[in-house]
Amino acid sequence: MQLAKPLRRAPREIAQAIITALPDNDLIRKAEVAGPGFINLFVNSASTAAIVETILAAGEDYGKATVEPRERVLIEYVSANPTGPLHVGHGRHAAYGATLANLLRVAGHDVAEEYYVNDAGRQMEILAVSVLVRALTRADDSAHFPFAGYRGQYIRDIGEDWRAAHFSTATFDIAELMSSLPEDGEDDRKETYIDALIARAETLLGDQFAVLRQFAKDAILDDIRDDLAEFGVKPDRFFSEQSLSDDGSIDAAIDTLQTNDVIYEKAGALWFRTSDFGDEKDRVVVRDNGKKTYFASDIGYHLNKRQRGFDRLIDVWGSDHHGYIARVRAGMQAMGEAPEHLEVRLVQFVSLYRGGEKAQMGTRSGNFVTLRALREEVGNDAARLFYIMRSNDQHLDFDLELATSKRNENPVYYLQYAHARISNVFDKLDTPDWHPSQGLAHLDRLTEPQEAAVMTQLARYPEVILAAAEKRAPNVLINYLRDLATELHSYYNAHKFMVDDYELRDARLVLITAVRQVLRNGFAILGISAPERM
Repeated sequence: MQLAKPLRRAPREIAQAIITALPDNDLIRKAEVAGPGFINLFVNSASTAAIVETILAAGEDYGKATVEPRERVLIEYVSANPTGPLHVGHGRHAAYGATLANLLRVAGHDVAEEYYVNDAGRQMEILAVSVLVRALTRADDSAHFPFAGYRGQYIRDIGEDWRAAHFSTATFDIAELMSSLPEDGEDDRKETYIDALIARAETLLGDQFAVLRQFAKDAILDDIRDDLAEFGVKPDRFFSEQSLSDDGSIDAAIDTLQTNDVIYEKAGALWFRTSDFGDEKDRVVVRDNGKKTYFASDIGYHLNKRQRGFDRLIDVWGSDHHGYIARVRAGMQAMGEAPEHLEVRLVQFVSLYRGGEKAQMGTRSGNFVTLRALREEVGNDAARLFYIMRSNDQHLDFDLELATSKRNENPVYYLQYAHARISNVFDKLDTPDWHPSQGLAHLDRLTEPQEAAVMTQLARYPEVILAAAEKRAPNVLINYLRDLATELHSYYNAHKFMVDDYELRDARLVLITAVRQVLRNGFAILGISAPERM
C-alpha cells in the first residue's frame, strides 16, 4: 500500500507481484493477498513444531544471541552510601541492575557489574560520630543525640562492637565529647553542630578517628554485601570512591580539564565550565578550602571506567538524579570521551504498602523498611519479580498482600505455577525411562489450536530477549513469560497429556518439556527459582 503511489499501481496488484516473486520455502505453506493490499503468509505446521527440537537441542543456551558489535558493558547500580542497611528503594535498583546485566549477557555482550562505594567525604564522618555517641552512651537515651546523626538499632550495634574492640578503656566520656559545642537543633543549626562534633571527636581520638570511621564503614558494607548476595545480586566489584583520591585519578581528571582549558578559578575555588557542554551552569570541582567535590570524584570515576576498557557505561540512578546526567556527560566530553558512551537508566521510587498503609523511609532517622525485612516477608522471588515487573521509569507501588498471595493475580505465583504444573505431569508418568526423543518423532501429531499457540510463543523467545535487552526493559521479558504461562495453562486445562495414544502422549510431553526449558531460561535471567512443587 505504501508503494502504490510511487509505482502508480493498485496495492493488491503490487501484493500479488510480491507473492509471485517469493522463492519457494518449506516453512511457508501458502501466501495470499488479503484486504486492500495485505499479504498473509501461512506457516507450515511442521516448521512450527520444529521449534521444539531446536529448544531441546539448545537447552540453557536457547535464546542466547551473538550480536555485532559485541560491547564491553559496565553496569553500575545500587551504590547506596555505606551509612546504613539497604532499604526497599535500594532493592529496586539491585533487582533492575542485576537483571539487566543478565539480559545483556544473554543478548551477547560482555558485562561487568559494579557497586560504587561512597566512602569519601562528610557522610562517613557523620556516621563515625553517630557510632561514637552510641558507644559512649550505650543504653542511656537521656544523653543528647545529634539531630544530624544517623539513627537506628544498627548504629547502637556497631557502637557496642566498636566499644568492645577498640574503646574498652575510654579516656573521655560523653560529657567531654559534647562540651563546648554550639547549640544543636532540627533547623540549620544541626549542620553546624555536627561539624563541630566531628572536629571534637577527631581531636579527642586522634588517629583512632580514622580507625572508627573504617570500622563503621566496614560493618555496614559487610551487611550490604551479605544482603545483596542473599538476594541473588553479586556485583563483580565494590569500587571505593576513596581509591580515586589515593591513586590520583581525581587529580588526573582535573589536570586533563585544566589542560583542555575548561577550568577557571573564582573566589578561591576551581570551577569546571560545564555550561559549555550543555549543563545549566558551571560546577565547582575544588572548593575554596582545597577539598574536591563529589562531582570531581564522579568525573574521575567515569574516566577510570573508560580507561579500564569498557565501551558502554550504564549507570542506574535514582530518578531524583536526573539533573546530574548533563554534568557527568559534560565531564566525559571535556576529557575527550564521547558522551554517548554513558547511558543513564533512572529508577523511580518505591512505595511500600502494608495493610493499605504506606511505610515511610529515611536513613538518618532510622525509620525505614530494610530490604532484608522485605525479603523475609515476601521471599526473594516475589521481591525480585515485583521490583522489575514495571518499567524502571514508572513509580512502583509494592503490594505486600498481593506478593504473598497464592492466586493468579500474583505474577510470580502465576509463572512458577506453570512450571510446577509441568513437573506435576511428569510425576504421573508411568514410564521412568521416558526420553524426549520419543516425542520428537511424533511432532506432527500436535494439531490442536492450543498446541499451535504454545509453539508460536516458544518461537518468539529469542526475539523477546533481544528486544528486552535493547530497550533495557526486563519487564518485556516478564510480559512474554506471562503470555507463555497463559498459553500453557490454557493447554493444560483443555487437553489431557496422559492419553492412551502413546505417540500423541509423547508429542505433548516433549512440547511441555520445551515450555519448561524456556520458563527456566527466563527465570534464570530474572533471578527467580523454578519450583517443582507448589
